Amino acid sequence: MNYIGYVIIVLVLILIAFVVIKMSKPEFKFEANKLVECLGGIKNITHMEVSVSRFKVTVKDPSVVNKDGIKKLGARGIVEIDNTLKIIFDEKAKKLKKYIEDLNN
Repeated sequence: MNYIGYVIIVLVLILIAFVVIKMSKPEFKFEANKLVECLGGIKNITHMEVSVSRFKVTVKDPSVVNKDGIKKLGARGIVEIDNTLKIIFDEKAKKLKKYIEDLNN
C-alpha cells in the first residue's frame, strides 16, 4: 500500500514539473507576432527566405524596423543591406517564416 502512495506522489510531481516547464517556454505565436511588429508590420514585409538558421527578409521601409526588439526575441545577429535584413536565429527561422506567411494570407 505504501508503494501506491509513493507512485501517486511521483506522478503528481512529474505533472507539476511538466506544467511549470510548459508555462516557462515563450509562446511561439507571441514571438512571431512580436517579430512582425518589430519588422514594421506585415505590410512592411515584401519578401522572406530561410537558409538554415538565417531568416532573410526584405522590407519596404527599413527605418521602422526595431533591431533591438528583434535581438530581444533571440536573434544572434542582424545584418542590414539596403532594404534586406539577414537575421540569425536558431532552428526556429523556418517556423517563423511559415507562420508569417500564414499571417499574410
